[in-house]
Amino acid sequence: MKKEINIGLFGFGSVGRGLYDVLGAVEGKDVKIKRICVRDLTKERGVDANFTDNAEDIFTDPEINMIVELIDDAEAAYGIVRRSLEQKLPVVSGNKKMLAYHLPELIELGKQTATPFLYDASACGSIPVIRNLEEYYDNDLLVSVKGILNGSSNFVLSKIFNENMDYASALKLAQDLGFAESDPSLDFDGWDSLFKLVILTIHAFGIYVAPEKIFRYGISTMNDADIRFAAEKQRRIKLVGHVEKLADGGVYLWVAPQLISRDKYIYSVEDEFNGVVIKGRYYYKQFMFGRGAGGHPTGAAVLSDITACRYDYRYEYKRMNTSLPLHHTNDVTHRIYYRYRTEEDSTLIHFSKVRERYTSSEWSYMVGDVTLAELVAIKDKLAGKDIFLAAYPFD
Repeated sequence: MKKEINIGLFGFGSVGRGLYDVLGAVEGKDVKIKRICVRDLTKERGVDANFTDNAEDIFTDPEINMIVELIDDAEAAYGIVRRSLEQKLPVVSGNKKMLAYHLPELIELGKQTATPFLYDASACGSIPVIRNLEEYYDNDLLVSVKGILNGSSNFVLSKIFNENMDYASALKLAQDLGFAESDPSLDFDGWDSLFKLVILTIHAFGIYVAPEKIFRYGISTMNDADIRFAAEKQRRIKLVGHVEKLADGGVYLWVAPQLISRDKYIYSVEDEFNGVVIKGRYYYKQFMFGRGAGGHPTGAAVLSDITACRYDYRYEYKRMNTSLPLHHTNDVTHRIYYRYRTEEDSTLIHFSKVRERYTSSEWSYMVGDVTLAELVAIKDKLAGKDIFLAAYPFD
């Protein structure tokens, strides 16, 4: 039922301020921020609002009837969301890391307390992917969800491929514009995309896969040689999250750079935008596109969650109750591009088939087939080395 909402807001960073601005722009006074909890009360915020640094001021306020959590501390966010559900306060969360590690437990708690718990804004910024997966793709026809899930890394890649900027300059520009996370590695080493992929997989296929079981590789080691290779093959490098269901009921997930050909939807997704391709039997492919980074687009997505909570909307997790249970697998083979410098690094990956090889005194590469299980097994050995790999799809 429609009702007046008094929000207790945790966090006033880029997204928190974005929500504040978006709320100020919409008509009506039936949704308002009653109090904002921040870490540092001495910091100048530039707005006339009721700030506190004590969470109890929010949880004990009888007028507050909804919690919105928009902080970057995953464990603190978990405590806020858990307490909200225990107190039967509808809660909206934007912390994708916290959700990726604690979502099954919080789903169960939400069911036990019959309390709305929404987090559409945690995945893909302004694109309502979760709600679409819940409401429209809630059947066995869904085959895969694949796309650009991180706007910050896509912004940097766009500047590199379109404007010939170097990586460091493009990264600094992304940070200056507020697109990058406080820790850049979250975006550019694929963590942000990984956390979002875990969340989307629950809604797409009803299966939870812990982040540590998924192969993740980012773009922070990409260099000019990799950019030239992509250009020679008439492709672009994009950081992609991919989950797919196999015919035998297996579901595989991975996050990695991909060499994308011109005829693919996400080839032309530029700057801080996200693009998600949902593929199914009979309806083939459908494409969703929108801003994936920035305070205002994400703040608008948070407002959408708030409005849905206001009408007691909640996720039904229909795919988790399917009579055809699925299972996680890494038993799938992909073609990849692998650039390395030393002979020792050339042996890190065991290719089942080498399709192309180039060797020089400065750098070398191989193109070949490798199982996802092999990549998962060696993922820790890949860290910190002067190497780069990317999926290299045949189509």
